[in-house]
Amino acid sequence: MVLKTTTKNMEKLLQVIMVDLAKSDRNKAAAQRVRTNTVKLQKTAKTYRKESMDAIKPSVKKSKAAKKSKSAKKRPVARKNVASSSSKRAVSKKKRARA
Repeated sequence: MVLKTTTKNMEKLLQVIMVDLAKSDRNKAAAQRVRTNTVKLQKTAKTYRKESMDAIKPSVKKSKAAKKSKSAKKRPVARKNVASSSSKRAVSKKKRARA
C-alpha cells in the first residue's frame, strides 16, 4: 500500500516537471520549480527503491537459500606456514648467539 502511494507521488511529480519544463525556456520561476521538483523526485525515487526491495524481499531470500543449497561447497585452501620477517630475525639472532 505504501508502494502505491509512492508511485502516485512520483507520477504527480513527473507531470509537474514536464509542464514546468516546457515553460522553463522563457520563465525563470518555472525553471526554479523544475530544479526543486527534481530534488523531490530524487528523494521519492530513493524511497521507492527501498520499498520495492522490501516488497520482494521474502521471495529473494527463498531463492538465495535454494541456490546455496544446490551449489557445491568449496573446500578451504590450505595455508602455507611461512615465517614472518620478524621471526626470521629472531632465529638468526639465536644462531649467532650459539656460534
